[in-house]
Amino acid sequence: MKISVQSDDFDLAQVLGGFGKAPNTGATVSFTGLVRDDTGTLEYMEIEHYPGMCEAAIKKIAEEAATRWSLTDCLVIHRYGALKPGDQIMMVATAARHRAEAFAAAEFLMDYLKSRAPFWKKEVTRDGADWVAAKDADEDALNRW
Repeated sequence: MKISVQSDDFDLAQVLGGFGKAPNTGATVSFTGLVRDDTGTLEYMEIEHYPGMCEAAIKKIAEEAATRWSLTDCLVIHRYGALKPGDQIMMVATAARHRAEAFAAAEFLMDYLKSRAPFWKKEVTRDGADWVAAKDADEDALNRW
């Protein structure tokens, strides 16, 4: 299991190169989130976190996913700092004996990261800056677990 909260970008090929190599792994799933510009005015997104606390919270939920879906490996990378549209913001990868478990665990982790991980996001546009508020749809997605 690897948890990383970092400012630096990551290389997908490098990160996934050694992932999920346990002999009993039958499936790996990965998801990479990108900074999205819904309005065409986003200059960048500023992501803040509390070092130490953030990693511990993500590790705890990743351990829950690993137990719940019998994962053979798990990886979570989340970036912080000023990220421009199109930049990689996060990545989740899961490995399990079967694809259903790998997919479910990845979705669970993504839903958690979207709505509960201790990050604060501010969108800076040509018109000013606003903190990103929680969305009901994100909470609904998390509540299904």
